[in-house]
Amino acid sequence: MFRRMPALDQVLAEIAEDYRRRLADGLTEPPLRGLKLVREHRLGAVRLARELGGAGYTVPEFFDHLIALAEADPDLAHILRVHHALVEELQVQPSRPGSDRWIAVVAEGGLIGGANAERSQKSIGGNDRDTRLVATADGLRLRGQKFYSTGAQFSDYLRITAQGDDGAPTAVVIPVDRAGVEHVDDWDGIGQRQTGSGTTVFHDVEVAADEVFPLGATIGLDRARGALMQLYLHAVAAGILRALTTDAATLVRGRRRTYTFASVDQPTADPQLLQVVGEIDAVAYAAQALVRSAAAELAPALQAARTTGIDPELEKRSSIAAARVKVAIQEPALRAASRVFDVGGASAIQASALLDRHWRNLRTLFSHNPTVYKARVLGDVAVNGADLPESSFF
Repeated sequence: MFRRMPALDQVLAEIAEDYRRRLADGLTEPPLRGLKLVREHRLGAVRLARELGGAGYTVPEFFDHLIALAEADPDLAHILRVHHALVEELQVQPSRPGSDRWIAVVAEGGLIGGANAERSQKSIGGNDRDTRLVATADGLRLRGQKFYSTGAQFSDYLRITAQGDDGAPTAVVIPVDRAGVEHVDDWDGIGQRQTGSGTTVFHDVEVAADEVFPLGATIGLDRARGALMQLYLHAVAAGILRALTTDAATLVRGRRRTYTFASVDQPTADPQLLQVVGEIDAVAYAAQALVRSAAAELAPALQAARTTGIDPELEKRSSIAAARVKVAIQEPALRAASRVFDVGGASAIQASALLDRHWRNLRTLFSHNPTVYKARVLGDVAVNGADLPESSFF
C-alpha cells in the first residue's frame, strides 16, 4: 500500500531548493533531481486508488498538491501532466485490456509519459493521425513523429496515439528507451523551457500485441479527462502566481533605494509598491480559488467514471468549469506577471534575475487551447444553450 507522506512538505522543499539552484544556473538543465524525488516517493500515484496501491487523493487534494508542486518547480509539475491524465484513464470503468499492467507500474513509482500532437494535423485535437501502427510479417511496428512530447524523454514508458491498419484510432504503451524511439531536444518555446516538450520520432518501433492500448468507444465522451488536462495547466499557473507573489515581496524587502519623488523613504513602507504586491497576491489567491472550485465540479465526473462509468452530464459540467477558469484567469495572470517589474526598479529587468520567466511560463501555458475559442464556446452555451464541441480536447 501507498505510504501517506507526513514528510511531503520536506520533499516539496527539496524540489524548490533544486529549482532555485537551477534558477541560479539560468534554468539550463531539466529537473532531474525533482524527477528522482517524484519516483522515490511515488508522487505519480497520488490519484491512484488506495486499493490499487496509490494514495487515493481526492480531486481537490490532488489539485492543492499540484499547485504546491508548481510553486516549487513549474517545469517538474508540467512534465507530469500526461502521466496524471493516464492514471485517470487507467481507472475508467469498464477497464481496458492491459490496464492492470500499467496500474502496477504507476503504483511502484513508474512514470508514463506520452505524445499525441502532430504538426501535420490540420485540426488540432482530432483523431486522424499520421503516426501508424502497422502489422508486418515481423509483427506490429510503430511509425511516425510527434511534437509537444512534454515529459516523454523523462518517463519510463510512453503512451502513443496512432492509427491502426483499419484507420481506427488506437494507442500503444512502450518503454521510453526501446530501439527506434528517438527523442529530439528541439523545444524552443519562450517558457516552460525544461519540460522536454520537443519531438519524438518512431523509427519502425517494435510493439508487442499486449502493449496495444485500445482507446475504446469513449472518444469525444470522456470530457472529464480532457477537463483534468486543461485544469492541470491552470493549477500550474496558480502555482507560478504564488511564486510570483513571493518574488514580488522579496524584491520590495530587498530594495535599499527609492526615487527622490517617492512618497516615503523606505520601499517597504511605500504605499504604491505595497499596492502592487497586494494586487499580485490577490490574483494568485483568485487563481487558486478558481482551480479549487473547478476541481470540486470535476470530482463527481471522475468518480462516476471509476465506479458506474462515464456520465455525460457530469462530464459536460466539468469541461465547462475548466474552460471558465482559463478564460477568467488568463489576462489578470499575465498582467500580474508584468507588474512585478513595477516594484523592483531598473535592476529587476536584468536578464540574470530571470523575473521574466513568470510571464513567459504563463504565456506558454495559456497558449494551450487558446482562450478565444474557449470564450466563444462559453458564450454560445450561455446565450444559445449550445452543445460543447465533440471532442474531449476542449
